[in-house]
Amino acid sequence: MAKLFDSHFHIIDPQHPLIENNGYLPEPFTVEDYTARVEGLEVAGGAIVSGSFQAFDQGYLKDALAVLGPGYVGVTQIPADTSDQEILDLDKAGVKAVRLNLKRGGSAGLDDLETLARRVHDLAGWHTELYVDARELDELESTLASLPAVSIDHLGLHRDGLPALLRLVENGIKVKATGFGRVELDPTEVIQAIMAVDPTALMIGTDLPSTRTKRPFEDADLDLIAETVGEDHVDNVFWNNAAAFYLGDQ
Repeated sequence: MAKLFDSHFHIIDPQHPLIENNGYLPEPFTVEDYTARVEGLEVAGGAIVSGSFQAFDQGYLKDALAVLGPGYVGVTQIPADTSDQEILDLDKAGVKAVRLNLKRGGSAGLDDLETLARRVHDLAGWHTELYVDARELDELESTLASLPAVSIDHLGLHRDGLPALLRLVENGIKVKATGFGRVELDPTEVIQAIMAVDPTALMIGTDLPSTRTKRPFEDADLDLIAETVGEDHVDNVFWNNAAAFYLGDQ
């Protein structure tokens, strides 16, 4: 299996605040749990993504990044009024992106999207990640296309939003092939469509521990992606695309 940059996984550390979201509170999934689960998958780096149930807590993220070390970055949720110094401090701790969870909340809201996205990029070089149903992208399209760096989680979640998603890919937006247990689409079809538009746009990840999904991540999901993109693209999709986006290198 190719070396993998796991562009989307969660660490759930009960030593830090967890907030019930829509009646849901996740089970613990520590750094140790994560590393044990991905053993054998050739994971050599990745992005820890803040979930709705972590709101604006940064303690768990700093602790997890300190343990995982170089090659791993954080994707955090911050309120729109976070100070420049706080953002710079998070950057030094390994945070490289801000997430807006438009699907479940717990993050800054849509009204703050453009201002926050531009500010973190100008200040620290961060990109912006969206957990959003692609059926809502039509009304966001002009804003997102104008932003300096954006990625969209879980293939946009729904097949009906694919045309808008592909238009954004044409405009340089990245897409994560993650969370196959939570999408309402055929991953093979959507991956092929993205690759046909821009093969540098696709990143992949485990979405572990797969909270609130119809089925959790399976190792076979990576095999499906490898077969779909083809041998010529595996190294880029499994590592290079995400490493360039998150770490600034290939």
